[in-house]
Amino acid sequence: MKAKVAVLISGAGTNMAAILFASKLPNCPYEIVLVASNNPDAAGLKIAAAEGIPTFAASHIGLDRTAHDAVMHDAIVGAGTNYVALAGYMRILSTEFVAKWDGRMLNIHPSLLPKYKGLHTHQRAIDAKDAVAGTSVHLVTAELDDGPVLGQIEVAILPDDTADTLSDRVKMAEYQLYPKTLADFVTRETDPEYLTAQVRNLALTQPEADEKLSHGMACFGIVGGKKFAYVSVDHHNDGKTALLVKISGAEEQAMLIDSDADHYYRPAYFGDGWIGIRLDLGDTDWNHIGDWIAKSWRAVAPRKLTKLMDVAGEF
Repeated sequence: MKAKVAVLISGAGTNMAAILFASKLPNCPYEIVLVASNNPDAAGLKIAAAEGIPTFAASHIGLDRTAHDAVMHDAIVGAGTNYVALAGYMRILSTEFVAKWDGRMLNIHPSLLPKYKGLHTHQRAIDAKDAVAGTSVHLVTAELDDGPVLGQIEVAILPDDTADTLSDRVKMAEYQLYPKTLADFVTRETDPEYLTAQVRNLALTQPEADEKLSHGMACFGIVGGKKFAYVSVDHHNDGKTALLVKISGAEEQAMLIDSDADHYYRPAYFGDGWIGIRLDLGDTDWNHIGDWIAKSWRAVAPRKLTKLMDVAGEF
């Protein structure tokens, strides 16, 4: 199943077009489900429409930032989006909007971040007598151009470069970088190695936790004690990558599966005291998974450990 991406633009949409045309290549792991803009006259909307991509436009004029972001968010969600790619979207986003797409929204910036955040990046690189400029794709956070960098390409600065000539070459690099980085990013959300590593990071933060291999699965338990989590990867050819955690019993298991059968399931051979939580659907909420791991750890931890945790929590 391909990841569903919404692209936000404000103008010509050339980076959007690079992402869109890359999505047509064989084995591309994403598809464009919406191109949206704060500018109803953005030329990129016509490109998308001509390629059969749904479009949406809502002018920000007359709306405050939060209200406009809410309109855009509703359109993005309505398209069934998993990820958002900003591609020349000339709006500073509200903290509320950024929080809703935390870890699932990418942006491209015309510098080698953390250098030259903001505007006039090419001239600043030339003025600093840098040997190279470049472009970066990063996750979007509340602070402008400050999210974790996912990919970069360097572009040599020529002796006679102006901001315009350098910009032309950096744009060529952008068209290569953004589709590839986006593809790598959405793929990792279903990659068993990445998913196992994420669970490992959360599980081993629990007091006295360790990791072993059990039944071919990464298994996390309390040192010398019971197990509280497994990562199941295609266990008995079930085609799933999932977290297995402890629950209270059959009643809770049935309730969870009834509430969301897409994400919860009864893991084979583990009985009523465990629940499987799918990690490979491209929409994993890692804060939620962290809560499940902590809850499962507490279910098997000896009283001395939980008591220490409770005391620590009071301070």
